[in-house]
Amino acid sequence: MKVGTLGTHNMLGLARAKGAVFFLASTSEVYGDPSVHPQPETYWGNVNPIGPRAVYDEAKRAAEAFTMAYHRTHGMATRIVRIFNTFGPRMRINDGRAVPNFLVQALNNEPITVYGKGSQTRSLCYVDDLIEGIVRLLGTDYSDPVNIGSENEVTMLQLATLIRNLSGSSSEIVFKPLPEDDPKQRRPDLTRARQVLKWEPTTPLDAGLNKTIAYFRQRLATVKK
Repeated sequence: MKVGTLGTHNMLGLARAKGAVFFLASTSEVYGDPSVHPQPETYWGNVNPIGPRAVYDEAKRAAEAFTMAYHRTHGMATRIVRIFNTFGPRMRINDGRAVPNFLVQALNNEPITVYGKGSQTRSLCYVDDLIEGIVRLLGTDYSDPVNIGSENEVTMLQLATLIRNLSGSSSEIVFKPLPEDDPKQRRPDLTRARQVLKWEPTTPLDAGLNKTIAYFRQRLATVKK
């Protein structure tokens, strides 16, 4: 929380002193467990300020507030991207998020852990598409937040099954209790990205996962050596 608030404030001061453009990597977590679906940038969110996820969610919300305050008060050039679930090669194998967890378990033929009934949804964007969107945003003078992500919404059970099938795994899928405040759904409204950036994701989920699986196979083989 200190990094997301005090750290952002410090970096804004540095950017102002140096006359630099300030780019904030925000997150779809600013929407919390959304009651609006898909989530447009105009949605203010449904965030529990004292829940177990709050230190991350509220830090990002505060970081956006700091950034817009510097933009409005000091006329600073600022950009804010709200990053939705992203995956791809070079993720850490112990990252803790769904794709790395499922991949490591599947490639080791271990039980794949799905929380709740696996009905919660995420929209997974391949990393190359994310970077293209970020580069385009940096090339504009647009200061309001912009969603970057995929509209291809899948349940966690569908994702676990897909990863198991693509990796040729014999893993069984097991279910554990759903963590507190875990968002039930997540999908960006990309209207603003299309209008402002002329951008939308182009990598199919299967294609992105196949590239990610190949990387994880290599990493796991290296670790085992």
